[in-house]
Amino acid sequence: MKGLADEPNHIVELLEGGTTLEDVIDGHVQEQALADKSVFVVADLGILMRQHVQWQNTVPRISSYYPVSTNSSPALLQILASLGLGFVCANKVEVSLALDCGVPPENVIFSGVCKQLSHIKYAAKNGVDLLICDSETELCKIARCHPNAKLLVQVTTCAQAADTSMAFGCSLKSCRHLLEMAKSLGMQVVGTMFHIPTSCKDLQAYGHALSDSRCVFDMAEELGFNMSILDIGGGFSGSEYQLKQVHSAVQPLLDAYFPSMSGVQVIAEPGSYYVSSAFTLAVNIIGKVVTRDWSGLAQDKITPDDEPEFLYYLNDGVYGSFSSKLLGGSFPPPAVHKRASTREEPVFSSSLWGPTLDSLDQVVEHCLLPELVPGDWLVFNNMGASGLEKLSSFSNSSSTRPPVYNTVSTSDWYEMQEAGITLDSVMKNFSLVQYGA
Repeated sequence: MKGLADEPNHIVELLEGGTTLEDVIDGHVQEQALADKSVFVVADLGILMRQHVQWQNTVPRISSYYPVSTNSSPALLQILASLGLGFVCANKVEVSLALDCGVPPENVIFSGVCKQLSHIKYAAKNGVDLLICDSETELCKIARCHPNAKLLVQVTTCAQAADTSMAFGCSLKSCRHLLEMAKSLGMQVVGTMFHIPTSCKDLQAYGHALSDSRCVFDMAEELGFNMSILDIGGGFSGSEYQLKQVHSAVQPLLDAYFPSMSGVQVIAEPGSYYVSSAFTLAVNIIGKVVTRDWSGLAQDKITPDDEPEFLYYLNDGVYGSFSSKLLGGSFPPPAVHKRASTREEPVFSSSLWGPTLDSLDQVVEHCLLPELVPGDWLVFNNMGASGLEKLSSFSNSSSTRPPVYNTVSTSDWYEMQEAGITLDSVMKNFSLVQYGA
C-alpha cells in the first residue's frame, strides 16, 4: 500500500467497489505478519459524517461541541471542525489543536475542573473566552488570568456523582454565592452546563438538571447577567435509539424551561457519539497460559467444569489503547481475526491481559474464544472513545500511539465533498490514495 510506511495518520485510503473495512484490516494484518506485529487502528471516517447527519435530524436545536479528549486523531478533528462543530478543550494542547483545525475561538470551550494558570492565560491570549467554572477557587484563578472570560457555571448532578463517586460542579445551594462573587469580581456569567453520564439509565436525571439550570438562570438574571448558553454535556453513547430516548426526555423540558423564543443557545458535548464506532483496534496475542488443563482426563470423562481455561497476553493493555478501563470502562469481547481453518471451533473461557504482568492490566475479565496461539490477532470494534488517541494533559508525545489507518468509501467521500470537505482546503495536510495502490 503505497505511502503507508511514511505518515499513516495523514493518509486517507479510498475504498472503491466492494472493498470493506474487513479487507483493510486483513491487508494490514498481512503487512504486520512480515513486520513487528504491532498494534494498529483502522478508522472509517464516513461514520463521522453519518453520525453528524443523524444528530442534526434527531436533535436539530442542539448544537454539537466535540470534547477533544475523547479522541484527538488528526483526520477526525479536521472533519468534525469542517462540519461546523465547536470543540471542548481541557488544556492548552487541545486548545491549540482546535485552533489549528480552523475552529473559531468563539466556538471553543475551555473546560476542566482544575485549570492550570498558564493554560488559562493561553486561552485568553488566543481569544478563547468561554470557560467552565464550578468553584470559588476556579473563579478567582480565571478572574486573575482571564478577566474578559465568559463563564458557564457547572451545576452538579446526582447522576454524575453516582457515576464517578465525586461531585463535580457547583450545587444549586451554592450557586447564588458563586454568582454574587462573580458579580463582585466584574466577571461575565453567560450560562450553565451539566453532565449526565452514559451509564445513567434514569432519564429523569435530565429533568432535575434542567430544572436546576433554570433556577441558576433566574438567579443570574436577577443579578444582571445576560444568560444565553445552556450546555447539557455528554452522555450520548452513539446509538440512534439512545439519542432518541434522550431527545424525548429533554425536548419537552427545553420547551418549558428554555423555549426557542428565549434566545438561549442549547449545546451538547457528544464525544463517544461521534467517534466510538468509527475506530477498530487490532492487537496481537504474545503469550498464552492454560489456567485449567484437561490433558490428563479421558475424553469421555470430561465435564463442562473440566474444560480448559486460557489466559492470553496482548501487545497492548490498560496503559495504552485500553486506558479507559482504569476509569471504570469495559470492552466487549473481541472478534478473532480470520485464520486458515474454516471449520467451526469450540470456544473456551478466556481472559485477556496487557503485556506488563501488572495485576491491574486486565483488558477483558471473561470471554469465550476458540483456543488461540501467540501470533493470532484479535479485533476490537467501537474503540473510538476507548482512550487509544487521548492526549495527556501534560505531554503531547505521540510515541506510544498506534498508527491510525484512515479509510473512507467512495460514496461517503462524495457526501463529504458535498458538505465542503475537500483535500485541497479543509484536509490539505492529508493525502488520498486508492486502497491497495
